[in-house]
Amino acid sequence: MLPGPRRLKRPADFGATVRQGARAATPSVVVHVLRSTITDPPGTTRVGFVVSKKVGGAVTRNRVKRRLRHLTLELPTPFTADAVVRALPEAASSPELPSHLADAWRRAHARAA
Repeated sequence: MLPGPRRLKRPADFGATVRQGARAATPSVVVHVLRSTITDPPGTTRVGFVVSKKVGGAVTRNRVKRRLRHLTLELPTPFTADAVVRALPEAASSPELPSHLADAWRRAHARAA
C-alpha cells in the first residue's frame, strides 16, 4: 500500500499530470510524469492509478490496481514528480506487467527530466 504522501488524490492533479506531463506507453500501461514543485517530502513521486472498465470487472480492476501499487513502490524516482499510471486491457492478463511498467516508468521520467 502506498503511504498517503505518495498518493495522487485530487482530480486536478490527475488532469494536470495527464495533460502536461511526459508520456511513455507499453502494451499494458501508459505512464504520465510531471515534474512537481512540491518538496514535502523531498525526492518522492506521488502516484495515481487509472484502471477503466475496459480492463475487466471490479475484481479484476482492483487486482490490477493492487499489483501496480506494489510494483511502483520498488521503482526509482530520480526527482520529485507526479505520475499517473493508466492500465490498458492487456494489464489484466499480462505476465510481463512488471517489466512493462518499469520500462514505461523509466522512459517517462527520462522525458520529463
